[in-house]
Amino acid sequence: MSKFIIDNAGSLTGFVEVSGSKNAVLPLMAATLLTDDDCLITEVPNLMDVEVMCGLLRSFGSNVRCDMEDHSIELKAGDIITNEAPAELVKKMRASIVAMGPLLARTGQARIPLPGGCAIGDRPIDLHVKGLHALGADITIYRIEDGHECVEATTDGLHGAEIYLDTPSVGATENIMMAAALADGVTVIENAAQEPEIVDLANYINKMGARIKGAGMDIIKIEGVKSLHGAAHSVIPDRIEAGTFMLAAAITGGDVTITNMLPDHVKPVAAKLRECGCIVENTLEGTRVRLNGRSPIATDIKTLPYPGFPTDIQPQFMTFLATVRGSSTILETVFENRFMHIEQLNKMGAKIREDGRRAYIPGGMTLKGNEVTATDLRAGAALVLAGLVAEGETTISDVYHIDRGYDSIIEKFRAVGGKIERRE
Repeated sequence: MSKFIIDNAGSLTGFVEVSGSKNAVLPLMAATLLTDDDCLITEVPNLMDVEVMCGLLRSFGSNVRCDMEDHSIELKAGDIITNEAPAELVKKMRASIVAMGPLLARTGQARIPLPGGCAIGDRPIDLHVKGLHALGADITIYRIEDGHECVEATTDGLHGAEIYLDTPSVGATENIMMAAALADGVTVIENAAQEPEIVDLANYINKMGARIKGAGMDIIKIEGVKSLHGAAHSVIPDRIEAGTFMLAAAITGGDVTITNMLPDHVKPVAAKLRECGCIVENTLEGTRVRLNGRSPIATDIKTLPYPGFPTDIQPQFMTFLATVRGSSTILETVFENRFMHIEQLNKMGAKIREDGRRAYIPGGMTLKGNEVTATDLRAGAALVLAGLVAEGETTISDVYHIDRGYDSIIEKFRAVGGKIERRE
């Protein structure tokens, strides 16, 4: 088992380049199941989740060639040899569920064990089921040998439908959009997720010959086509990684310029950092974050679906707020169990109090190095930030969570002056 060992190195300074988006590349890879042609995806981050998705696609019969030195993947789903996803892969990653839509559209059947991933709250698949059923799929959920549940979808042919999502689920929007691309007729998704990753997926499928309009808005219209062809596509930059490094600059009182990022994708993070007194500037070189001698102050945060403040940045921002002057509150509205990092931060002296979905952060705390555990991906990133400013040495265990979502995180932090290493 790997651990991260972190020491306080003072202010971070320099340039750091953001990798391709984890949350974008996984559905892009799943979308290659929609065609039997050659596909190419570039700007692929080197992540454990990408490895898992490669294994999942190979299990269906896809030829997958990864070149992580070049950050590219070539995929060809010529013959689908099975419609059933292996449970041992699905349980490692919740994004496995997005294979259901393209498998169903391409072959008329898909069988996926209910997925795993980070234990940050209840993330049911009811909206996936609702959407695919509206498109003409028969859905059955049953228990398999190991006691887990499995969802099976079958169809004699998908057809267009008007689908209203009770909440703007990213995964459900992706699954429905991919299935509808090959359905007969027009599909309209209302209250659709608006995340940049949805737009990236729609752009890719449109390159393959789909007819999707409205991605990035709350109503998406898909006109089904008979078949799709191969295409090449570059993954958008990871906005959550960008936000994490913005907060790393802020919490260490540093001066860091983040390159290869899209400022529009992190507007809520930039706005809240400015409320705290940080200087956030978009320059020709990238987005520069610094304090310039200022003492940061508290602010309040409420997480919301995009374009609101991202839940995936909440743990990292909470760590920053624990160190600033004044008291803050964070209201988590997206996942009901996304405060598991509080216990770990309190072990380092944060004194954060949790009350349901609200956290009270007294601020002004001097964090102390300790042995802590990454309970999930973004909690792990929050602990890395805490270790960078804590007095003494911090040891983070279960860092496989962090490896799921951050490409070369140790090398990137070292490049801007961080003292962090991996030990087995």
